[in-house]
Amino acid sequence: MEPKFFSTMSNQVYISLWNKYRPVIIQLMINSAEAPQRYKFFDHEFKALNPKEKSYSFALAAYQGKATNNIKTSLMAQDLLNMLNMSRKAAELMQTNHFEFNMDKQFVFHVKRPAPLEPAPVAKENEEPGMSA
Repeated sequence: MEPKFFSTMSNQVYISLWNKYRPVIIQLMINSAEAPQRYKFFDHEFKALNPKEKSYSFALAAYQGKATNNIKTSLMAQDLLNMLNMSRKAAELMQTNHFEFNMDKQFVFHVKRPAPLEPAPVAKENEEPGMSA
């Protein structure tokens, strides 16, 4: 087959690596309910996939299967999000929770589940108990 048939897959440089670590990443997502989580990756695995990459660090904020920050310039973040959406458990977790995924320059992967944003309370300070509007 000609390469053009695989054009949609050819940009997914890191998907195989993210799939390899999918069980670890899902466990980090689950454990992040208690506290932020960290995992140290092996730098040679990323460098072998894309030796021309200048910076392997990225940030991905995700909710309901979508990035809530701009990840257009990070193939690593895009592939991570694709892998998470292909996983039933990860997609289920993202459906109801916000997640922040970060990789620093030392290849330490951070998973954080920030507190959900509370809607602004309706101002009812001047009302007395028992009064209705």
